[in-house]
Amino acid sequence: MDLTESTDAAAFRAEARTWLTDRLRGEFAAVRGRGGPGDEGALFDERLAWERALGDAGWTCLSWPTRYGGRGVGLAEQVIFYEEYARADGPGRVGLVGEGLIGPTIVHFGSHEQRERFLPPIVRGEELWCQGYSEPDAGSDLANVATRAERDGDEWVITGQKVWTSLAQWADWCFVLARSNRDAPKHRGISYLLVPMDQPGIEIRPIRQITGTSEFNEVFFDGARTPVANTVGEIDGGWKVAMGTLAFERGALTLGQQLTFARELDEIVAIARRSGIHPALRQRLADAWIRTRIMRYHALRSLPALERGAVTRETAVSKLFWASLHRDVGELALEALGTSGAVFDDHELAQRLFLFTRADTIYGGSNQIQRNIIGEQILALPREPRP
Repeated sequence: MDLTESTDAAAFRAEARTWLTDRLRGEFAAVRGRGGPGDEGALFDERLAWERALGDAGWTCLSWPTRYGGRGVGLAEQVIFYEEYARADGPGRVGLVGEGLIGPTIVHFGSHEQRERFLPPIVRGEELWCQGYSEPDAGSDLANVATRAERDGDEWVITGQKVWTSLAQWADWCFVLARSNRDAPKHRGISYLLVPMDQPGIEIRPIRQITGTSEFNEVFFDGARTPVANTVGEIDGGWKVAMGTLAFERGALTLGQQLTFARELDEIVAIARRSGIHPALRQRLADAWIRTRIMRYHALRSLPALERGAVTRETAVSKLFWASLHRDVGELALEALGTSGAVFDDHELAQRLFLFTRADTIYGGSNQIQRNIIGEQILALPREPRP
């Protein structure tokens, strides 16, 4: 990939940097750096206002086609925006699930009516989404979902339980994988449904984490309803759509992650300097810095494949790499605090980082599952023995 920045790209970078810097030093100064790992509930209303300001200014859904409210920009411009957003210390995005997952899914698999109904409110930051995938017995083995969708005329009646549902307590809609044909093999007979959250028959129970926050939730469906017209793709053909959604998780955002990790590492170095850096810690800090650079170059190497819409060995490896790196950065944060790190202070960012990053190697596909995928699907190694 040619990493030389064109004149147009440089102008786009200057536009993004100026807008982000001005707004985050002005009326939205309070949200800078908030809403990250272990801080997801902070200043939620203010961050929702920020999401809508982004939409009003045309800074959401950049890659979406212009006919759906996006800018239709390429990967290079997406990377530039994520980099500048990280440099400006932009807050955690409350609309990320809508913009990054369900929006592109509807663009690729949805009907014309679904695109007209659901995409504009995502662009404007007016409707928030959550993901109804994982269940108590269907995590890494996602095809094992047991939540049922039963047809009742022009509606689906949904019964079951989802777990680890991020931001469900604030979401207006949830995209739900539900078993609509119990007689079909488990990878078939699943439908991909768009379900309104504000209705009888839905109960949300926050899951309190060791960070003290409740980003995740259990969601119980007991006779909740949604129109059959809210089925994305074919009835009983939801597995293909679900895999398409997961593919959108691997993209240009990784380069923004790299800058966020680098900024966190800078803060850890500052803490270590105050506490005193011993030689072993110095070496580990240097190693983490090197790994953040490797993460950047690996993500850049993956961009041509992403631009073709392909999920390659580079994108498969990236999740395993960044999750392990971020977990190790969290451990460094606690070590840099020294003995004071043993006493929890909910205002101490380094401690929250340590606690939250324990989950990085689990969510979005655990490290063990990622290694199986790489070994079996990329390296063509023998399959893991099945019980």
